[in-house]
Amino acid sequence: MTSEKYPTVALQFERRHDKESRFRGQAMLDSLRRRRSVRDFSPDAVPRALIEIAIATAATAPSGANRQPWHFVAVADPATKRRIREAAEAEEREFYEGGRATEEWLEALAPLGTDWQKPFLEIAPWLVAVFKEVHGVADDGAKITNYYVNESVGIACGLFINAVHHMGLVTLTHTPQPMRFLNEILDRPANERPYILFPVGYPARDCRVPAITKKPLEDVVTWVE
Repeated sequence: MTSEKYPTVALQFERRHDKESRFRGQAMLDSLRRRRSVRDFSPDAVPRALIEIAIATAATAPSGANRQPWHFVAVADPATKRRIREAAEAEEREFYEGGRATEEWLEALAPLGTDWQKPFLEIAPWLVAVFKEVHGVADDGAKITNYYVNESVGIACGLFINAVHHMGLVTLTHTPQPMRFLNEILDRPANERPYILFPVGYPARDCRVPAITKKPLEDVVTWVE
């Protein structure tokens, strides 16, 4: 289908045999089943080029009206990482010890062994802060509406996690609340809101992760055929 009003390009698509599609899909599933959120990082350096690839992959995500309402800030500077850790731990301490979290929430987190201390925010060689652009800003300062912002940025973050794992790195979806301190530390404009903070690197040599399981397929899907 072509449009006289809007430009189009030919779709780059290669249809595969069902057997090959299943093989490729199963290989990806098997790989992602080994993916884990990591809190114990090695300080070993990670080349900037790998972070660039992960962000470029995230930026291929679909978005409402193609507004692409995301911005990534990749931090390797030790002083900035320390400021982020200090601010994040202040918020996390209020969450765990200051009454922000309900008893039910704390009970749900207990098997993960988390607390307010977040040393990985300094140890991981990279922190990638993802901001959602709640609205755009035109050259004259007028607001530009963005659509399906949370959904769009969430998809981009999923692709980022996949890319990090595929390259042999690890990450964690870290979301201290509130996170507006990231706007100040990273000098982001008022129309952006912190969405998620990804420490990225290699796992520590003695890294261990919680013994958790995922729901079986029959619990998460309903077929209507």
